[in-house]
Amino acid sequence: MSDSATDGAGGATGEPARAAADAEKTTDGAGRVTRAAGRAADAVDEVTDAVDRATGAVDEVTGAAGRTASGAGDGTRAVRAGLPEPVKHEPTLPGPVFAAHFHLPGDPTGPYTYGRDENPTWTLLERAVGELEAPGRDDAETLVFASGMAAISAVLFSQLRTGDVCVLPDDGYQALPLVRAQLEAYGIEVRTAPTGGDAQLDVLDGARLLWIETPSNPGLDVCDIGRLAEAARARGALVAVDNTLATPLGQRPLELGADFSVASGTKQLTGHGDVLLGYVVGRDAEAMVAVRRWRKIVGAIPGPMEAWLAHRSIATLQMRVDRQSATALAVAEALRERPEVTGLRYPGLPDDPSHKIAARQMRRFGCVVSFTLPTRARADRFLDALRLVDDATSFGGVRSTAERRGRWGGDAVSEGFIRLSVGAEDPEDLVADVLRALDASAD
Repeated sequence: MSDSATDGAGGATGEPARAAADAEKTTDGAGRVTRAAGRAADAVDEVTDAVDRATGAVDEVTGAAGRTASGAGDGTRAVRAGLPEPVKHEPTLPGPVFAAHFHLPGDPTGPYTYGRDENPTWTLLERAVGELEAPGRDDAETLVFASGMAAISAVLFSQLRTGDVCVLPDDGYQALPLVRAQLEAYGIEVRTAPTGGDAQLDVLDGARLLWIETPSNPGLDVCDIGRLAEAARARGALVAVDNTLATPLGQRPLELGADFSVASGTKQLTGHGDVLLGYVVGRDAEAMVAVRRWRKIVGAIPGPMEAWLAHRSIATLQMRVDRQSATALAVAEALRERPEVTGLRYPGLPDDPSHKIAARQMRRFGCVVSFTLPTRARADRFLDALRLVDDATSFGGVRSTAERRGRWGGDAVSEGFIRLSVGAEDPEDLVADVLRALDASAD
């Protein structure tokens, strides 16, 4: 055989060898790819496990139907409160339901029959308020009303009968004297005592209901809810707390022993000065049946749009309350240095007469600061000189307001008494505006 033939044979023999070698390399490559894919799959599994763990943690926080668990933070709770179960292509917060009546063939079963009794938009708002006022409590029920006074009236007039005794604060909201007159017209005995020093204890014997307002409006006195509630229970009395000024992020009256937490949602709860609303949260089922019946009889119900706006606004409650509380303290500290300012009150000030009790039962001290200027004329000049603070009544809004409270009558305050509601403006700007107005108002 010639060399060329051998070379040809060798070349022929070498091709399969090279092919076999290439196949082996391919097999090795495939093995490496498979092993890499396995490692990738393991990594994916680890990521999936991490996602599952994170999802589990989120589930623990958010709970069923988007409701937050009692262990969640205030911001998380406010943002998630009352949201329905997520549904694909549906809004996270459904729009207001405008309905006077609902389809109701056959027997009247189900929650929604007539617009004065229930409304889906109320339901979500009531769930949200309940999660803020009484997180984790299965025995609490929430009802929303057309205004704070509607909520107050519902508790008082549904629980009291002729011959009963009711204890009210004598330094509370200015409409309480009107309430007292109406209660007395129905043959209900009304006793009053100041908020400070737990003075209502002295007139509690024989009472059917104790009404507490803490911090009081406008004087900002604070009483010990737990102490008063314990004393009331020992005497067989119900306890209702007006929680308007504190908000549920400031204190939770039901956790402190109250039977009812009542508030005007017009104020800081909704916080934009564009909604009239009230609510009652109660932990006594029988008592709440009576409150619900009163709402049905009187028809003191919120409109669906107001209820929806309120629910939307609650999402920012924690951010607003934290900002306003911090700025209120800064304003109070600045006012403390002014010689023309007397009677300065803010529960967050360490030297405030109510600070010790407030620090024990409140988590935030609110947005209202009160103080007195020497004369009515000085107070009026001060209010007129303000540029970032509106001269308006009410409190709790994102825009600061102030007023000379004595102009309304009904409050035991001097002519120069100022109630200042701190908004969400920059603290430095607001403090500067208040101090400049004080300078400009000097004689």
